[in-house]
Amino acid sequence: MTITRDSLMTLEAYAKYRKEHKPRIVAHRRLRSVRLGEHINVQFEDETTIRYQIQEMLRVEKIFEEEGIEQELSVYAPLVPDGTNWKATMLLEYPDVHERRRELARLIGVEDRMFVEVEGHARVYAIADEDLDRENDEKTSSVHFLRFEFGRAVIDAIRAGAQVKLGCDHTNYPAHVLIAADTLASLAGDLR
Repeated sequence: MTITRDSLMTLEAYAKYRKEHKPRIVAHRRLRSVRLGEHINVQFEDETTIRYQIQEMLRVEKIFEEEGIEQELSVYAPLVPDGTNWKATMLLEYPDVHERRRELARLIGVEDRMFVEVEGHARVYAIADEDLDRENDEKTSSVHFLRFEFGRAVIDAIRAGAQVKLGCDHTNYPAHVLIAADTLASLAGDLR
């Protein structure tokens, strides 16, 4: 389902909906999050997570005018997967400000070294930050947007139950993790 201005709730309707449904949405987001090592959290997005993000932004910013709503849609709607890919928000999490500064300098280019590896297939590297460049010569950003674009054979393998790893082969952050079965089942639902 495409997220349009007409499909969003009014601020009043969303306030009521949020009270009742927030625990379910938070659980859905948790299910679709994959920790990679100690400091990378990859939140795989879908229509539910992005719709929630848009509604939350409208609520927090008290946006109810058409122009503001369209602006939020233009920022977030492209993060909904379209059947041949997974889209994700990658967070580099370093609570200590000094450690964060040091590590973001060491991890320039990390977003381009993120990959998905489906059993029996070559690694699929992320296409990162298509909206804007999020790093400079001194450091990378703590937030990146990733798209993993899959060919037919990889999609078929994922849907058939192949094991899938999420990984990073950046020199300063080598890591990989097997995506848990319940998370993978949710992610497979993004593919057609």
